[in-house]
This record gives sequence, structure tokens and C-alpha cells, in this order.
Amino acid sequence: MRLLETTDLHGHIQGYDYAANAPSASVGLARLAGLIAQARAEVEASLLFDNGDFLQGTPMMQYWAQVRGLGPGEIHPMIAAMNAVGYDAATPGNHDFNFGLGFLRRALAGARFPLVCANAVRRVGATPAEDETLLPPWTILERELTDSHGARRKLRIGVIGCLPAQFVEWDRIHLEGQLEARGLLAAARAHLPALRAQKPDLVIALAHTGIAAALPLPELDCDNENLALPLARIEGIDVLLCGHNHLCFPGPDIAEGGGIDPVRGTLAGKPAMIPGRWGSHLGVMDLTLEEGPAGWRIRDFRTELRAISRRPAPGCPAAPLVAEDTGILALNAEAHRETLRYTKRAIGTLTAPLHSFFSQIAPDAALSLVAEAQAAHVRARLIGRPQAELPLLSAVSPFKCGGRGGPDHYLELPPGPLTIRHITDLYAFPNVVSALELTGAELRDWLERAAGMFRRITPGRADQQLLNLDFPCYNFDVIAGLTYEIDLTQPARFSPTDGRLRNGSARRIRDLRFQGAPLDPQARFILATNSYRSAGAGHFIRPQRPALNLGPAETSFDALITHLSATSPVPRTPPRPIWRFAPMPGTSVLFRTSPRAAPFLGEIDAYRHETLGLDTQGFLRIRLHL
Repeated sequence: MRLLETTDLHGHIQGYDYAANAPSASVGLARLAGLIAQARAEVEASLLFDNGDFLQGTPMMQYWAQVRGLGPGEIHPMIAAMNAVGYDAATPGNHDFNFGLGFLRRALAGARFPLVCANAVRRVGATPAEDETLLPPWTILERELTDSHGARRKLRIGVIGCLPAQFVEWDRIHLEGQLEARGLLAAARAHLPALRAQKPDLVIALAHTGIAAALPLPELDCDNENLALPLARIEGIDVLLCGHNHLCFPGPDIAEGGGIDPVRGTLAGKPAMIPGRWGSHLGVMDLTLEEGPAGWRIRDFRTELRAISRRPAPGCPAAPLVAEDTGILALNAEAHRETLRYTKRAIGTLTAPLHSFFSQIAPDAALSLVAEAQAAHVRARLIGRPQAELPLLSAVSPFKCGGRGGPDHYLELPPGPLTIRHITDLYAFPNVVSALELTGAELRDWLERAAGMFRRITPGRADQQLLNLDFPCYNFDVIAGLTYEIDLTQPARFSPTDGRLRNGSARRIRDLRFQGAPLDPQARFILATNSYRSAGAGHFIRPQRPALNLGPAETSFDALITHLSATSPVPRTPPRPIWRFAPMPGTSVLFRTSPRAAPFLGEIDAYRHETLGLDTQGFLRIRLHL
């Protein structure tokens, strides 16, 4: 039996980059559909699954959810494409809840395939098994195969779905009072007996969760979003189809050890796979099943990830390995045209380029703009309230800094007309503007968490790797309104992976100042941020006080449009001098960015720097002297 998996499509129906207004060979279900057809043709029987995060991530998804809407009986473009490809089952991911429960229900209503999820709960029962779940926790698929003797055999395949329990916190502003979550491990344990009672021959966990090293305590179910490994240790699960963290497994993205075999592709000895993101790969798992006295079991398996594109050489654009499916393109044509019309709406004028090439090593103008827009929105909403008397700061982070997205995954806006497509590149997520009341001590810890992006650097050594590549750039918050240095000789105060206090005496943030004076730990501030961060996402501090009520919710995207429209033409202004690395004479580090950063290298002349050519992935390598 062949199992096929897609995951984290994030709204990429066809190979098109709406931010760049250009085709893309490296994304899209339309191109993936060609690989799916090939994989199906190679075998007698196959099953196709999607592992969630398919309704968010492109301007098309944002347009359909927040601008255009779905009319009565209308099929969402992504669901229509998935119906056409012919999925056998799917589970939602955390980002599928970003636009609220009402929209999610309307979108999923058009699906011609079952959706399962064991831990998204409408009403919590006395035990997880008694919960009233949003979707069925599991389903049974029946398929016929020919055995080695030529006989037709009917197999019953159980499929159970789950996602990180934190999704209700991350989208609390949309889901509070409507939906709750169980820990995915607890939910799986609770619902598996009922599934197993149906006597399936094979049980597949369709788990929108990533792979991380073994957790120190079993009760961390609701505190960790990458739980595929402990899930694999639950009796009754035979195969794991995973996702969420946009990696490839099997493969070198995930280290070996503690029950993880990235060569064979197993977790705790069980077959598992994660096929990248945005349609970059198709997961293909071939199972050899053997019947014994206790029923069918997996005798052997083989897993591979088939890519839709590859780079002929470092620095070259991705070249397609398979053609896009013309049926999917035709089906999506009108939705694509509508989206293009939407993204071309004028907002204003940009007088200077904006980019994120150096967002991880220096303040930048793009983040300064977002910080200003966020603060302006909060300031207006606090007029006449006591909190308006407190100093207002603004926390922002970059969203596109290469990483797993590759050397093309950077913000790059040219001077000239500013349209919706540029704003979607500047702020890609449907977060809502939020505000917190924090003390100076809490702000310091906020920045300490963000400083976990950097590795510890030894003074006097050359060419040390600067970045912890497992730390997402969107967790690197900078706070406009403060100034500070980051001391890389110090260990990280908080764990880069789960945010837990790791070194209580460690302090990377030094010379922290507000309006030129040392920051008072007891002083109170208003911090403008977004709903994702104010809910504690990214393992930042959980504030002692709830987020302020700012009145009717407004997305950060809309607040940015309002601000840029009001200030157009957006002037050429240098970035706010918020932070810098503490000087380390005789020490150098290695940083990588897009080759397109070359014309802007003068912006980092505060460091002595040299370019070192391209690495094997096509990133430009730079040596920075600290």
C-alpha cells in the first residue's frame, strides 16, 4: 500500500508568488498534482492525505477570508483544488483557524473528503474520550488490494487527526468561548481505543505536529508544539504523517537520536514523514503488509520525498521537475485573476527600498515602519484612558529572512507605487493589533527570549556561526522605543527551542535604556504587539495581566495600510537605532543572506565585513567583525 502526503500548503494552489508578482517553480498544489498522478500510476493502490495549514498563507487566502468572503454554496478555491486532486482524508493545522471558526466551517463544508481532528473541542467532557469535538476524531477508510497470491483483500485503514493544543491560545481573539483544545497526546490516547475497537488493519496518525528531541517530562503535552516523537510511542499507532515545522523527514533537516532515525525515516521505530512546505515535496511511503494470527502488520516500508523543483546551481532560480496540472490551473484561473486584481490596489508611494536582508543583524527601516503603524493604532485606541499616560513601545519581528524558505525568501520592496501585494509581503499573517501592560523587568525578559536566536560566541575566535538556524526569525522581536546591546559572550537565558528558563544568571541584554536613561525594572509601559505574541506564542513570557481591550479588532495588516496611506509618500528614513551587538574586538562571525543583498551592503558598515561567496544553498555568506 502506498501512502501519499502533502502538508503545510499554506494556500499555494498554483506556482505563483503574489508578493513578487511572478510565477514560482518551487511552490503549489498544481505542480504537486503532477507528482501525485505519477505516484498513483506506479502502484495499484494508494491513499492521499493532507496534514493541515492549507487555508492560510497567500494573498488569495487572505482575500477570500477577510475581504471577499465565501457566498452561500460557494467552494473555497483551495478546497476546490483539493477536491479535484482527490484527497482521501485531511486534518486541519493551527493556521487554518486564523480567520475564525465561522469561516473555517464554511470553507470545510465544501470538502469532498473526510476531515478528522481529535483535540479541537467544542465542549469539554469529563474525559477526553467524552469531548464533543469540532470534527470527527477519526475515520475508517476501506480499500481493496491484491495480495501476493493474486487474491483481492479488503483493508480497513483508521485515520486519527490532531494538532498542537496551543492553537486556541494563538488565535484566542477568534476562538475564545467557541473552541477549546486537549493536549494532542491525551486526545490520541483517549480516542484510539474506540478507533481500535473498529478493528482497523492499520492506524495512521495524521498529526499536524513536528519532530523534536525527546521531552524531559511527559506532561508537557500542551507546552510543546512538536510532539511527533512522543506520539509515535503511543501504542495503537502504526504510521505517522506529520508536518507543522516545514522540514523534510526523512532527511538531514532533523538530527538523529533519542528515537529519531532521519535516514530510515522512523520515530520510535515507526514509519514517519514530513514533506516540507508550500507544496515543495510529495511524501511517498510504500508499506509491505503481512498477515499473521494477530492481523496485518507492517513487514517493511520505504519512504521518499519527491521534490517539485531544484536549483541547478547555488544562486540559480529553482527549475521545475514536473509540469503544473492544467486541470488545477483551469479550475483556479478565476480565483487567481480576482486575487491579482486585489493585490494591485494602490495604497501609496514608497520613496526608498525596504528589505529584510539584514534584519537579524541590525535595525531596519521595514520593521521601523511596522512598529510605527502598530504604535499609532494603539495610541489612537487608548485616547482618554488611564493607560494613555504610560510610555508606549512597539514590539515587531521580521517574517521573511531566508531560513527554511531559502535564499529568495526575503522582503524586498522597490521604491515606487505601493500596492496591496507589497503590504502582504511586509506583513504576511492575519494577526490582530494587541497591547500589553508590562514592567521594565518583563520587557527585559521579552528581549532575552528574542536574543535566543544567536549562538554563544567565544571572544577572540574567527568565523563562528552567528545564528541558531532552528530559531525562527519571526520570534526575533525588537522593541522600538528602547535601546540596548546584545552580549553574545553570554549564554542564552531561555531555551531557544521551548523558551524555558535555562540559565537564571545569564543576561545577554545589557545597557537597556528608555529615553537615554537605564530602564527601571518597576516602571510600567504599554507594549504594542500582535495577538499571536500577546497570547504567549513563541514561548515569550506570559503576561501577568490580560491584553488591553482596544475595542473592535483590527488586523496588523489593515493598521499598516491605514498608516502607510496616511504617511504616503512614505519618506526615506533611516531605521531607528534600537539595538546592536556588544563590541567583541578580534572576533568574527558568519552570517548568510540573499545574494540580492549585495547592493545594500553599505547599510551594515557599522561592522567591518567581507563577502565570502555563495554557500551550497545559494545564500550569500558574510563575515562580520564584532
